[in-house]
Amino acid sequence: MNSAGYYLATIGLAPCLIAQGLYVRRVTPRLAEPEGERSGTYGSGPHLKLLILGDSAAAGVGVSTQGQALSGQLVARLGASFEVNWRLMAQTGDKAKQVTAVLQQVAVQEHFDIVVTSIGVNDVTHGTKCKKWISQQGQIVNLLQSKFHVQHIILSGLPPMHLFPALPQPLRWYLGLRARRFNNALKTFAAGCDRCEFVAINFPLEAAYMAADGFHPGALAYSFWAGQLAKIIQSRLAVNVFQKGQGRRNPAILEGIGG
Repeated sequence: MNSAGYYLATIGLAPCLIAQGLYVRRVTPRLAEPEGERSGTYGSGPHLKLLILGDSAAAGVGVSTQGQALSGQLVARLGASFEVNWRLMAQTGDKAKQVTAVLQQVAVQEHFDIVVTSIGVNDVTHGTKCKKWISQQGQIVNLLQSKFHVQHIILSGLPPMHLFPALPQPLRWYLGLRARRFNNALKTFAAGCDRCEFVAINFPLEAAYMAADGFHPGALAYSFWAGQLAKIIQSRLAVNVFQKGQGRRNPAILEGIGG
């Protein structure tokens, strides 16, 4: 759908979309963030400093413990090859604006090799303009590079919201359309950033993969997502080490990058 059709549909469906949005907020179960550590060190091998940043999906809403969430499952995979010093900085309800503010306020205490972000679902549901959201993504990336000296930034795309069982039609269609527009813009943004990589969230939208609220990922979805990210992170680190060695492999590092 072109921009004109999108805005006409938005105007025409506005009363229905507002009513459905209020209904969904009223009846959808409010799941708590999972219990568990939000930082630590795990595994053995070359040192790797990891930050997971963003919203409720980054925080692991949909499962009961952080071990089942994105942080726990990603750290477990990377810990087979690295000594992972990790930190989770995520909060339910945060939009890109709030994530930016958090990064601005945090005192510089450590640097990170890898950052994984999950930012955007709340911007989609709360009406943030796509252009504004991309501008805020740029601010986040700039802060990560200048303040935390991050070398690799993995930008997770928005999930296929047009398939979320918690959303009735036409709200499901409309939010799914917005999510696709955001993803296309984020993919273009990442292509212009040497340290960034866009990662599509392509886990199956089957009941077994979803949390009880029909809106957040469940343990299987987090496992699928963590598996995607672990492979990408290992690949980026292998390429980075090769380039730093000017074409000479570094056995001490690459020994930990298997699979």
